[in-house]
Amino acid sequence: MMMSGFFRFGVWQNFFRAWKSGYSGNLEGEGFTLGGVYVIGAGRQGVLLEHREKEFGDKVSLPSVLEAAEKIEPQAS
Repeated sequence: MMMSGFFRFGVWQNFFRAWKSGYSGNLEGEGFTLGGVYVIGAGRQGVLLEHREKEFGDKVSLPSVLEAAEKIEPQAS
């Protein structure tokens, strides 16, 4: 994304949302790496949830993470 990320409206929306809620980062690190969340089940269940950031500050839905985590079946030992 590099510089094009700074010109995206959604990035600025996410920045102001975080700023209003009191979040402050340390401004250290690369800053150009997008993240993601994976919920992976035991054994052969595989990936139950995959969320990749499409732009800076894109958040995963907490209810969807909890729903996916509830689907994890314990592996027999």
